[in-house]
Amino acid sequence: MSVMGSWPLFFLQSFLILLPSALLPFNPLLAFSLKNCTVDNNVTWVECADRDLTGVPDDILITVVTLDLNFNHISKINRTDFSRFSKLGYLKIANNLISHVDDGAFAELVELIELDMGSNNLINLTNYMFQGLWKLIFLSVEKNHITYISPLAFQSLISLQTLQLTYNNLHQITDIVPILQLPNLNDLLADFNSLTSFQSDDLPFNKSNLRTLWLCSDSMKKFSITRDVFPHLQSIHLNANTGFEWDVPDPMFLRSLTTLELSVSDNSCEMYQVMLKSAESVQELSLLFWHHDRERDLVDIACQMTALTSLHLSGISFVSINKTFLQSCTEITELDLSYNYLEELSEFSLGSIKQLRRLDLVRNSLSRVPQGVRGLSTLEILDLSVNFISELDCSDFQNLTKLVELNLSQNRISTLKGCVFQDLNDLKVLNVAENGVHLLVDFFKLNLQKLEVLDLNMNTLMQLKTDDFENMSSLRSLYLESDTFYVAHKGAFEGLDNLQNLSVTPFFGEMDFITKVFTGLQHLQNLKIHLTSSYDSKSSCQKNETHLSIFPLPFLKSLLIQNYDWYHEISPDFLTGLNSLDYFGAEKLFTESPHPDTFRYTPLLTSLHIFQSDLQVLNPEVLQPILNLQALDLSKNKLRSLDFLAQVNLSALRVLTVRDNELTVINDMVFQSLPALTYLDLTGNPFTCNCSNTGFIQWVKNNNQTQVVNAYQYTCTFPVAKQGTKLLDFDVQSCWMDVSFLCFISSFCLTLMILLTSFIYHFLRWQLAYTYYLFLAFLYDSRKRKKGAPHHYDAFISYNVHDEDWVYREMLPVLEGEQGWRLCLHHRDFQPGKPIIDNITDAIYGSRKTICVITRRYLQSEWCSREIQMASFRLFDEQKDVLILLFLEEIPAYQLSPYHRMRKLVKRHTYLSWPQAGQHTGVFWQNVWRALETGEAPIETNNLLTGC
Repeated sequence: MSVMGSWPLFFLQSFLILLPSALLPFNPLLAFSLKNCTVDNNVTWVECADRDLTGVPDDILITVVTLDLNFNHISKINRTDFSRFSKLGYLKIANNLISHVDDGAFAELVELIELDMGSNNLINLTNYMFQGLWKLIFLSVEKNHITYISPLAFQSLISLQTLQLTYNNLHQITDIVPILQLPNLNDLLADFNSLTSFQSDDLPFNKSNLRTLWLCSDSMKKFSITRDVFPHLQSIHLNANTGFEWDVPDPMFLRSLTTLELSVSDNSCEMYQVMLKSAESVQELSLLFWHHDRERDLVDIACQMTALTSLHLSGISFVSINKTFLQSCTEITELDLSYNYLEELSEFSLGSIKQLRRLDLVRNSLSRVPQGVRGLSTLEILDLSVNFISELDCSDFQNLTKLVELNLSQNRISTLKGCVFQDLNDLKVLNVAENGVHLLVDFFKLNLQKLEVLDLNMNTLMQLKTDDFENMSSLRSLYLESDTFYVAHKGAFEGLDNLQNLSVTPFFGEMDFITKVFTGLQHLQNLKIHLTSSYDSKSSCQKNETHLSIFPLPFLKSLLIQNYDWYHEISPDFLTGLNSLDYFGAEKLFTESPHPDTFRYTPLLTSLHIFQSDLQVLNPEVLQPILNLQALDLSKNKLRSLDFLAQVNLSALRVLTVRDNELTVINDMVFQSLPALTYLDLTGNPFTCNCSNTGFIQWVKNNNQTQVVNAYQYTCTFPVAKQGTKLLDFDVQSCWMDVSFLCFISSFCLTLMILLTSFIYHFLRWQLAYTYYLFLAFLYDSRKRKKGAPHHYDAFISYNVHDEDWVYREMLPVLEGEQGWRLCLHHRDFQPGKPIIDNITDAIYGSRKTICVITRRYLQSEWCSREIQMASFRLFDEQKDVLILLFLEEIPAYQLSPYHRMRKLVKRHTYLSWPQAGQHTGVFWQNVWRALETGEAPIETNNLLTGC
């Protein structure tokens, strides 16, 4: 593996862990909370690992693609456990207790590609265990106790390419014969079984398509290929222990073999020479010597292989290699000496290897760059990481003019001199991380125009001066992160026009640095700023304050700021010019809610992470400018409420992570303002298990869009009596009546009342009014009868004020003037200051009779209505002739319908009609006199008042 291939890429190292896959398409069918599992935020992976499960959960959605059930206590796979997962592609059930699998248990998994059943208790692989797995490509049953494989066990696995059978108890090659006949099998890993031999004579077939065979085992005694059974075999890995026999009479039987790994222990050189002679096409050879005193002879034999280009001597415990050890390996291009105890490589130890392009010396005991490296003019990749190199000499890499990758990380280099790399004009990758370098001597004067990656991470204080990088114009990734800081002068990064990834621990000592340090980085896409203080700063009460600001970087997409031990005053416009920013992360940066204008300059921001910052409150105005936000992480703060989210229209937010805060009560109404939310993580909060969380509990259980990660594992912190119990186990029924039923009853009653009121008003309003006044009359009548009030007047005149002129002009002159009756009139005889209803009552019961002067306006008058109703009640209640009806107008009977008793009187009694009197008014007034003169005896129907 090249240094570039193992390089910790900036984006992967710094941001990818923090960036959830919130930007993936929303799939509502897979977004919900499971009792024992978690749906990953890519909505296709269900994680059920290490949950103490004894069976496959029944609440997993059928659309799952990847299902992880590793590290549980499942002991049996039933026929129906996976029957509903027709789209499942990857199934992991390793590290369980599975000892039995029902026949056809995987038959419905028609899309399954990978199945991992390693580290279980399987003993036998039965006939129909893998039935239906036509598309399976990878199968692992390693680390079980398998002693028997049925001949029909793998008949369905026509697409299988890789099978892991390591660490089982297979004894005979006949057990794996059906496996070797699979049409697409490429890799068979059968290491560490009890197989004693592998012989083609035991194989009842003519051809296998196998490419890679692993047979490393102490029990293996014989490897024999005497027929052309494996024409495509490219790689063999096996142990060659004492007494091992190799029998391949014709090299043509292994004509495709290019990789051979041998663990050699006390075999004769003759046997070893026979092995390698029959594998003459091998290009890559790995040798592991165990207690052998003839390593040089074996290496010499190996290097005589004409096709050999790569030799691996890793983990052999070499302390030194002299100049003759590799003398015969003149044609190899790759040499791996890693994981040994090498203290030196002599000056001429590698001199004979004229074509060497890669040298791996990782994890040895080198105290300096070995002299044997010098002069390897063809070398392209050199890895010296994890050694004890403390000093670099200017001649250490002399003549390595073709070197492309150099890894010096994790050594003890304190000084980095420019002259060390003066001949490395083709160098593209240089890693000097984790050394403790504190001094760069003429390093930046080098003309490294092809350098693309420079890693100086985790070294000590360094000075970065103006134009230091002007000779590194091809640099694309630069890592300057440290536990201390780098003093960088303005324009330090000038010339890095192609730089895309930068991580730096700057020293903000001058305002010029703040505004000009990133000058020239116009194409920078990913920036990580690691803020820290020096030792002296830490000891001075940490009062170092700087105004943090970022110079405009128009193409910057990702910005992560990690702050340690230093207080910074954050300017509201410190993100000015970052118009393309998509991700912003801040660790320990904000001591209080950011200024509302902080993100006004980053309208394209979709992922925001503010973590470990001790925030107690987040001002909702902070989020207002970034309404396209899709992922928000506020973990490891001190938030006590999420209500601020309801005040912002985050309609695109899909992922919300608020782990390890101080949330005790969650208002479920908050999530109504987050219509796109599919992933919610509230793990590590001190929830309160009482009625205040009822709404949230119900929402978690019932919503079918948002997955609340590990919701069924949330535990109660308050009250003390509930500590340790599960939040979702809280009985919400004890907190409330059925609100929906209560709302239904209330709505029904309100609707019924409105309908009834409308009906009564439209059809019965007059009857009700009449009944009301009649009831009042009953009360007053009962009271007056108890008092036995005497009669002070002959008659009480009840009339409307609009008819007052007629009363005074026509009635009073006749009844009082001519006939001499004593009359009671309300404007004249009512007692001032007395309630009007009491005056009416006293007038009616204080008069022998009541004369009602009826007109249409009289009927419309509230008080006139009361007077006639009270008088009529007295008439019917006392059964006396006390009421005289005098109509001044002709009024049809239907207009009297609201006045039930008046209509009854009109029907049963004659009445006085002024219009009917016409010119005979004398007769009219004579009839009035007769009505007034009549006594108070009970009235009869035939004792009528005449209107003629």
